[in-house]
Amino acid sequence: MTVSEIMAELKSFGNEKIKNILLKHGVKEPFFGVKVEHLKTIQKKIKTDYQLALDLYATGNADAMYLAGLIAADDKMTKADLQTWVKQAVSTNISEYTVPWVAAGSNYGFELAREWISADEDNIAAAGWATLGNLVALKPDDELDLPALKLLLDRAEKNIRQAGIRTQRNMNTFVVAVATYVSPLASAAAATAAQIGAVIKKPGNNAPAKKKKTVKC
Repeated sequence: MTVSEIMAELKSFGNEKIKNILLKHGVKEPFFGVKVEHLKTIQKKIKTDYQLALDLYATGNADAMYLAGLIAADDKMTKADLQTWVKQAVSTNISEYTVPWVAAGSNYGFELAREWISADEDNIAAAGWATLGNLVALKPDDELDLPALKLLLDRAEKNIRQAGIRTQRNMNTFVVAVATYVSPLASAAAATAAQIGAVIKKPGNNAPAKKKKTVKC
């Protein structure tokens, strides 16, 4: 399928009711309001296509960008690709889901996540913490840098109250993911969570991905 064909199909699947809901949840124009089930229908036709994913993402259409994450060849993504993606991820579903799951499956996830969490932009910092949450959920403990993760727990405890709301949510998700999936740091993460307490201003769906599964959703 070409980009033009896909964009036409996305437009045909557009739903104003879904669009209005997504607008309220931080998805930004332009987009059509396509249900994820329809995006997955297109994904099944394409499967994985590195260049097509880049081209779809470059449209700036949030539906196309989300689809790009579903068909991306994570292991082929370059550092430059991922830097471009995170800078263009202004919609919450892209910055907190699409970019993190692709980055976590790439060869640069941990490196870039530690860079992104220092960004002044809330959406980029949030993407960094979300990437860290995905990484600890997906990788076995013996592939993780445990000392670095302990320092990140300390950083979250120290800085979460001063962070932007999106960054707060994803810092919190990271702490929960470490407590859930990283056995050697479970106690430390639980202690961090106790020190943080209730800091999230509004409820959100921050459940981490299941460990050792790379299903994109």
